[in-house]
Amino acid sequence: MKKAVFFDVDGTLIDISKGMMTMSAKTKKTIRQLQDAGHYTFIASGRPFAFLDKEITEFGFDGYVLMNGAAVIMGDQVLYKKPLDKAYVASTCKKCDDHQVEYILQGTKHVYLKPEFKQLDDFYEDIEIAKNRFVYDFDARNLDVYKMEFISKNEDGLDVCMSFVNDKMEFMTDPRHKLNFELYAKAQTKATGIQRALQALDIPLENSYAFGDGKNDKEMLAAVGYGFAMDNADASLKKIADYTVASVHHDGVAQGILEYIL
Repeated sequence: MKKAVFFDVDGTLIDISKGMMTMSAKTKKTIRQLQDAGHYTFIASGRPFAFLDKEITEFGFDGYVLMNGAAVIMGDQVLYKKPLDKAYVASTCKKCDDHQVEYILQGTKHVYLKPEFKQLDDFYEDIEIAKNRFVYDFDARNLDVYKMEFISKNEDGLDVCMSFVNDKMEFMTDPRHKLNFELYAKAQTKATGIQRALQALDIPLENSYAFGDGKNDKEMLAAVGYGFAMDNADASLKKIADYTVASVHHDGVAQGILEYIL
């Protein structure tokens, strides 16, 4: 029976904050063993595909749960997608333009940024997201947008961003950089994205697994048959995980796969 295994990225496969920019050789080898055994491997991330490191996109994972579950892709096939309402996106963009709040629009494969938005351009360059990952020439009216991000140095910028929240939309400040803000649909999470992937592939819940380290991975670990928390994970995540494995720096993913999945 085929299995599906879902991996968070930062803090689980790599650790950018501590300079671990590539997966360990043991982790790569063990994930390959999973694939060779006929099982599916997925990345589950709040990021759009364009923001994933080449280390991840060029490895050969079978699929991706992206933008907090708003899109699920496998190769060239889109297993699930739920873009934001176009009228809502248009009104949000207009209000941002009126208040000098810069924004990016995230699609399944590309990210869109106005060329005059220099604050965001500089912000992403500072965190080593290259300019060639952005599309600068576009018509927002023709785009399917799944998530938006904002930045503003104006005093009312945060208030403007908070005004976008309603009963269907969620807003959060990036916990790492504390400079940019994200807006996404409440109904879409890593957990719902994983459920869509399992349904599309006809994988039973008891054959699904997930590895994570952050508070935002709680729903993901709860949505699968077996959840794994890294030893470097937040304490609250360890409490709800089925297993705690070694840290990202000590091949915790490889340990979990070898001891509990293969």
